[in-house]
Amino acid sequence: MARGSGMKLAGHGLLLVFLILLQGGVAHSREWYVGDQKGWTFGVMGWPNFKPFREGDVLVFKYDRAAQNVIMVDDFGFGTCTRHPANATVYDSGNDRIRLSRGLVNFISGVSDNCYKGGVKITLTVRV
Repeated sequence: MARGSGMKLAGHGLLLVFLILLQGGVAHSREWYVGDQKGWTFGVMGWPNFKPFREGDVLVFKYDRAAQNVIMVDDFGFGTCTRHPANATVYDSGNDRIRLSRGLVNFISGVSDNCYKGGVKITLTVRV
């Protein structure tokens, strides 16, 4: 290697690091276990508070399939605890993994009165 070419390579490396930092850094998705150790169950509504959800993160919903499900709903569905829109996605595996997209995202349980009376619902804001 010729003298000085090592410095050029180092300069290019620094330039690359600078460009990555300028673009917001290297994105790493994170897995979030909804409700932490309790899982997707009664009283989970406050769980998302102050968590920095990012686009590409994954929510993991763990629950008893006989007692819960997960429905991704719009704002009306969240406020009324109903499956809205009518074609809202329903998850019912008991171990659902949902990759987040940017924006406001709402989930409810559609089983019995779990959403309305038990607070089995969450809303969160996903940032870039």
